[in-house]
Amino acid sequence: MSDIIQLLPESVANQIAAGEVVQRPASAVKELLENAIDAGANKIQLILKDAGKALIQVIDNGCGMSISDARMCFERHATSKVRKAEDLFSIRTMGFRGEAMASIAAIAQVEMKTRRYEDELGTLIELDGASITKQEPVAMPEGTNICIKNLFFNTPARRNFLKSNPAEMRHIMDEFQRISLANPSISFSLHHDGMEIFRLPSSPLKQRIVHLFGNNYNERLIPVEEDTTIINLKGFIGKPQFAKKTRGEQFFFVNNRFIKDAYLNHAVSKAYEDLLSDDNFPLYVLFIDIDPAKIDVNVHPTKTEIKYLDEKSIYAIIHSAVKRSLGRFNISPTIDFDQETAFSGMISPKSLDEIVPPSISFNPDFNPFSDEKTEKAPASSDRGFSGFRNMEGREQPSTKNWGSLYEISKEKPAEQVIMELPGNGPDDKYAPIQKQLMQLHNKYIISQIKSGLMLIDQQAAHERILYERFSVNLEDRKGASQQSLFPQTVTLSPNDYELAKSLLDDIKSLGFEVREFGKNTLVIEGIPVDLGSNQVNETQLFEHLIEGFKNSQQELKLDKRDSLARSMARNSSIKSGTVLGQEEMNMLIEKLFACKAPNFSISGKPVIQTMSLAEIDKKFDK
Repeated sequence: MSDIIQLLPESVANQIAAGEVVQRPASAVKELLENAIDAGANKIQLILKDAGKALIQVIDNGCGMSISDARMCFERHATSKVRKAEDLFSIRTMGFRGEAMASIAAIAQVEMKTRRYEDELGTLIELDGASITKQEPVAMPEGTNICIKNLFFNTPARRNFLKSNPAEMRHIMDEFQRISLANPSISFSLHHDGMEIFRLPSSPLKQRIVHLFGNNYNERLIPVEEDTTIINLKGFIGKPQFAKKTRGEQFFFVNNRFIKDAYLNHAVSKAYEDLLSDDNFPLYVLFIDIDPAKIDVNVHPTKTEIKYLDEKSIYAIIHSAVKRSLGRFNISPTIDFDQETAFSGMISPKSLDEIVPPSISFNPDFNPFSDEKTEKAPASSDRGFSGFRNMEGREQPSTKNWGSLYEISKEKPAEQVIMELPGNGPDDKYAPIQKQLMQLHNKYIISQIKSGLMLIDQQAAHERILYERFSVNLEDRKGASQQSLFPQTVTLSPNDYELAKSLLDDIKSLGFEVREFGKNTLVIEGIPVDLGSNQVNETQLFEHLIEGFKNSQQELKLDKRDSLARSMARNSSIKSGTVLGQEEMNMLIEKLFACKAPNFSISGKPVIQTMSLAEIDKKFDK
């Protein structure tokens, strides 16, 4: 029997390696940009076509390569930064002409021009699937110009698994943002299909953040800086009021290399714990400078995870530094023995005489246990505190005044309301009986039913109603729109703008009238007719729609239309704390029971809860 184990051909081995290094166009972009940075470039251009599938071109003004280096960089295991095993633990560079070039060349058509400063002519090399097809001298400026064409042209199965152009473009922009944030002293530009998306001049870190995410980020940033014997920490964090529902603006860099580390993320989140709820995520761009010998960057193929010798101390330093910065800028309470910053500038001694203590008025003759008819308490102008209005518009007092409320109930019968749960007959014990509805803490709607009482979560109910309505609109493409009197423009981050463009057809199906209006800007000319009666901020609604869409896709991995419907329902529903009149409560319940799944919210939680008379009696030991 002959031997069956053989060495793989070089071309096959390269394609296997390419599958590990180059998963999508963004992977190739990352490698090429990092190579340009290590070449000492201070100006880097990235040019893309068809979201990197047709062309990825990186032009830099770095040191360039000699003829032999230009050929050698496409060989497997060729590198300029590692000479011995110990070098793996003292790496400060990103990658220099050779770590991924062989893998990229194995699955694409490559053209590279490169010239050193001291050379009169540069070198042109063309490759097709790792085979060199052309090499000749060429006149060119100092630096390197590399084109990656037709990525995965010889591995069609891999190419078929690539996502849509907008999806692949978002991955590329994520890599571009990380690299440009880590290197604010370098000028970057990004062009896609002939359109300029970014032009980032050399600038301080704060300006780089503003250039990437938008001018409105200038007021959102708080500086962080801490120097210790273990690490040096610097960067910016975001003010709590600008936190978002989705991750995506959290950046950690260790020795200028972007990393993902849940442990360090928790250190930052812990500093915000009294300022933010668990489902909000603050912005931060933090840089850790540490001795390379104290970390291991080779624990993950993409080098986005790192092992530390003393991670607990690093955690404590980051947590305390972020906490102190929040306190220093009067975001959270702090103790300063030189000055009590929490009160500085708030009250001057002259104003102390002007302070008038609050007065309390009460009726000394009121007796809640008296059977005698008491005088009706004056109505408060604050409906949310004093009670609710009946159908005639008369203000009814707070339920604290039981005597007055009892007298009002004797004067006029309650408004008749009849509701039935879907699938239940009129004699069912859970069918609500003819009684007036009541709002509890402006959060729940209470109705008496034959078996006891029923509670309805008003926000969850409205979300369910809107979700089913928007789902139908998206399916039928018939969302009605109401024209805005004054169209509003909304400027998004480049990532969100690309996402919004990919969703425009479905967004219009919801009832929005939206069109492109310049760089990273859309104009909103109409909103869904269902929201026309509400005082809505079109710009905020649209921004929250995009943010909610990303959140739904991250958490539940839903399809595009379902994510949009959920996001729209959450952002346009009435919220807990909203005062509802009898008509509004009646309409809400009527529409809820017309839904396909009235008993559950779009998060899968109960909308309706019932309590039987037996359960109520038990609480009173009856």
